Amino acid sequence: MKPKNWLAALGGAIAMAMLVPPSASAQTGMFRRALMQRRLQQQGAQDPMAVLPPGVRAIHDVAYGSDAQERFDVYLPQQPVRGAPVIFLVHGGAWAFGDKASARVVENKVARWVPRGFIVVSANYPLIPAATPLRQAQDLGLALATAQRMAASWGGDRLRFILMGHSAGAHLVSLISALPSLALRQGATPWLGTVALDSAAYDVTEIMQNRHLRLYDTAFGNDPSHWAAASPQQQLDSRLAPFLAVCSTQRADSCPQARRFVAKAAGLGTLAQVRPEDLSHEEINEQLGQPSDYTAAVEAFMRNLDPAVARRLDADSR
Repeated sequence: MKPKNWLAALGGAIAMAMLVPPSASAQTGMFRRALMQRRLQQQGAQDPMAVLPPGVRAIHDVAYGSDAQERFDVYLPQQPVRGAPVIFLVHGGAWAFGDKASARVVENKVARWVPRGFIVVSANYPLIPAATPLRQAQDLGLALATAQRMAASWGGDRLRFILMGHSAGAHLVSLISALPSLALRQGATPWLGTVALDSAAYDVTEIMQNRHLRLYDTAFGNDPSHWAAASPQQQLDSRLAPFLAVCSTQRADSCPQARRFVAKAAGLGTLAQVRPEDLSHEEINEQLGQPSDYTAAVEAFMRNLDPAVARRLDADSR
C-alpha cells in the first residue's frame, strides 16, 4: 500500500472514532484489529494458521460458487470419524474484509474440537462493495448447502451442523437463522443450532436510525427497506434452531441487542440464550477454544443440541 493510502485509512479511522459518543467509546476498538488486518492484506501480508495441530489435516479452497471468494477450508481428523458433527465458521471484518484462514478465526477452535472428532469448515464470502450483507448471507446459505452435501465424503453428518460466526459473521449466521430460506432454498437441510459471537448487528434498523459508526453506512446504505431485509430482529418471525448469543459487556450495545433478539426468539418457541462475557470484541473470537469457563459455556450449549455432539465433546482429545 502506498504511504498516502495508509495515512488516508488511518485518518478515516480517527474520524470514525470521533463520531462515536463517549458512552460507546468501547466500540471504537471493535474493528481496530480488523482495520489493521485490512491494511496488512492490502500490503500482501497473510495471517494463516501457521501449524496444524497434531492429528488434524486440512482441505483448502473448496469451491461452492464461481466467485473467487466463494471458497471454504475444511479441517478434519487424520483418522475420519464416521458421522462427525460439523462446525461451520463465518469470519468477521465489517462485511468488507477478513479471511477464512485467519489464525484468530480458526486456530483455537480447530485445536479444541477437531481432535475430539469434529469437522470445522471455515468459509469466505464476497465482500462489500461487491456484495451486500443480504447477498453475503445468501452466499453463505449456498456454502452451507454445499458443505452439507459433501460432509459424508469427509466422514461428517449433514444433519449435525452447528453455525458459528463472529462480528459481521455473527450477524450473517443470525440472519440465516432468522430467515432460514436463505439456505434451505439452496438445498441446505436444517442445522442443530447457531452460536453468534458478539454480533455486529441484530437490529440493523435501530442501528441505522441512531448515531453509529460509518462502516454501517458502507454496509447497509441509506434505504430503510434494505436495513429491514438485512436485520435479524426484523426478519425473525418463526421458531429458529437453538441459538446462543455471546456478547461483550465491554461494548455498550452488544448485550442489550443480543437480549432483545433472544427474547423475541424465545417468545416464538426457540431455545435461545445470552452469554455475557467480560472480554473484548476480539477476545470473544480469539479465546473461544482455550480452556476457560467461556469455552465450557459454549460447549454446554452445543452438548444439549444432540447426543452425538455431547459424545464428541466428552471424548479424550489426546
